[in-house]
Amino acid sequence: MTDHPEGEQAYAGTAEGQGPVEIDEEMARHLANKREELFEKFDIRDGFPQDVLDEAEARTEDIQQEIQDEVDERRDLRDMTTWTTDPIDAQDFDDALSIEKRDDEYVLWVHIADVTHYVNPETEMWTEAVERGNTVYLPAYTIHMLPPVLAETVCSLVPNEDRLAHTVEMHLDPETLSYENIEIYKSVIRSDARLTYTECEKILDDPDALDDVLEDPDVDLHEKSQMVWELAEQMHEQRKEDGSLVLNPSRDRAHTIIEECMLKANKAVTHVLMWDRGVEAMYRVHPQPSPDEWDEALREIQDLDGVSIPGDTWDDPRKAVNATLEQAPGRQLGKIQWAVMKVMPRAKYMNDPFGGHHALNFEIYGHFTSPIRRLSDLINHWIVHSHDVPEDLVQLCDRASERQQKAEKCEREYKQFLEEVGLDPSAVNNRGIEVIDDEE
Repeated sequence: MTDHPEGEQAYAGTAEGQGPVEIDEEMARHLANKREELFEKFDIRDGFPQDVLDEAEARTEDIQQEIQDEVDERRDLRDMTTWTTDPIDAQDFDDALSIEKRDDEYVLWVHIADVTHYVNPETEMWTEAVERGNTVYLPAYTIHMLPPVLAETVCSLVPNEDRLAHTVEMHLDPETLSYENIEIYKSVIRSDARLTYTECEKILDDPDALDDVLEDPDVDLHEKSQMVWELAEQMHEQRKEDGSLVLNPSRDRAHTIIEECMLKANKAVTHVLMWDRGVEAMYRVHPQPSPDEWDEALREIQDLDGVSIPGDTWDDPRKAVNATLEQAPGRQLGKIQWAVMKVMPRAKYMNDPFGGHHALNFEIYGHFTSPIRRLSDLINHWIVHSHDVPEDLVQLCDRASERQQKAEKCEREYKQFLEEVGLDPSAVNNRGIEVIDDEE
């Protein structure tokens, strides 16, 4: 359950080693009432209709036989070292990685759960996904886009089980990291390990940490992790040099690996859709602020105590912000980020990529790596595989943009409410909640 640009994702990831936040039953009712109020306000569907649940349940039967029947029609990648990296309490794993370093290239595989094998325009689950638009992540409470019975079973790339995937295979120049070749195809994979972000960090430093996560001790996951970290770090630095805005300069290695690999895969898919096929799809367009708006943000940043924008970066506001964030005192990072966010237009989904993605500084960009939790990715999976562009694509783009905006507002108001009742939203988000019996 990953993906990452634009600060858009929110995970209810339990902090490892810490217990949940304890509340009493009255507070639990208070929170439930507030959620219900917000769901009504933002038209968010919590429960699934019974026919959707029944359909999802039926698609989870005879899983292994169905996968076996598919093997001859797909690329069999089950012998390739493959792993997932997610928050500790993630319930579905929709992307996995594989990597090789050859003399003249990196080969990076990003395997995405093949959701459209199960959810297509003829199903009730598709209709329901269009209604919902995305998964909504509130602190310690998740409203899924797809029925969990499906998302957490056949669509989840769990370790040591065969799964159907949609693979993006990228051959990258080792110096420029440009795409030498891109292939997108249906596959069968078998993940060797399910890593948490903390476990990923440990494995990068200590091969012995693999003993706790690997069923097969011969899998070379330490070496592969080191390899993908080197590539991700190179991709990250190159993005910054190219003018991509990086609002979180202190992201750890595990998050950097996932963020950069997913960005590379998303960009590759939309590159193929636009340049190779020339088709409409669900592209992610992020307009740029006006020069006056950028000037306003930079002046606000320059006026902060202890903050100075390097003189050689003023010509490109994104590079100016990146350089300033790396040098600024920690106490000012939030204020710098807020100054930028205030002038940023809202990114939206459109059926053509005209205008590009300003924050990422990508000419073409779209989403593909999270079809379990985003309608845009689900639609793009369908277009890539079927070569069939939905007739109502413009309406679907508008729908996805609208639902995302409402999800963000709902999340923001719920976090504000938690603060009002004396709860720390970050602690609740990171550690979850435990309701304590009043009589204890």
